[in-house]
Amino acid sequence: MPVTPKTPEELVIMREAGRINALALQAMRQAVRPGISTLELDAIAAEVLRQHGARPAFLGYPPGGEHPFPATITASINDELVHGIPRADRLLREGDIISLDCGTIFNGFVGDSAITVGVGIISAEAQRLLEVTEQALYEGIAAALAGNTTRDIARAVQRFVEQHGCSVVRDYAGHGVGRAMHEDLHVPNWWPNGRHSRYFRSEMLRPGHTFAIEPMISAGRAPVRTLDDHWTVVTQDGSLCAHFEHTVAVAPAGPPLILTAL
Repeated sequence: MPVTPKTPEELVIMREAGRINALALQAMRQAVRPGISTLELDAIAAEVLRQHGARPAFLGYPPGGEHPFPATITASINDELVHGIPRADRLLREGDIISLDCGTIFNGFVGDSAITVGVGIISAEAQRLLEVTEQALYEGIAAALAGNTTRDIARAVQRFVEQHGCSVVRDYAGHGVGRAMHEDLHVPNWWPNGRHSRYFRSEMLRPGHTFAIEPMISAGRAPVRTLDDHWTVVTQDGSLCAHFEHTVAVAPAGPPLILTAL
């Protein structure tokens, strides 16, 4: 199905949705400390959205699903890659790293972004993982140019990550964002070589295309599994992992607009 570009008027609304989402992430980042619970962080994000006339995109997702997500954010600690469910009894500890992912709906459009932050003093390994993952996001963003393809983004992310001795988790990818949190565009973080690449569809990027780029990176091996709560994804080998994400819009010329920046 062809991906419909957003109009300039729609991009204005998406930019505001993204800004609100960034404010929620900023508020949570400032609150991260040893002893705070992931449910408290969830409440902080929910209040930011409420104050700006927005509502959470994750809460109750997917509509009509068997196991709808029960919170405003996902909060994933250490070997938890994505989709961790906030809990009152899940307290942060010195040295943890936590991925905070939030989605915002404002005037019918979605902003979606994520950060991973350290709790207090973290190990050199953890700090390096955060730096590699965040820079991999910006390598992908730099490739999100009109006339390029989703393959260009995937290869830019994968090349940077693997050059730094980390692993790209292959089970999850970026996605189109707009009136829905998951629209048609599929934006992988890796690309196969040789004959296997024929199973991947590379989409041309056009001005007005809007999508999330979200490297999910392991310090160890790439395979992951989902826990019995039906949501939390962890690395199979127990290695640390990190996740950074922005929603972007392809520009007519030059670099994309980062819709989820402050």
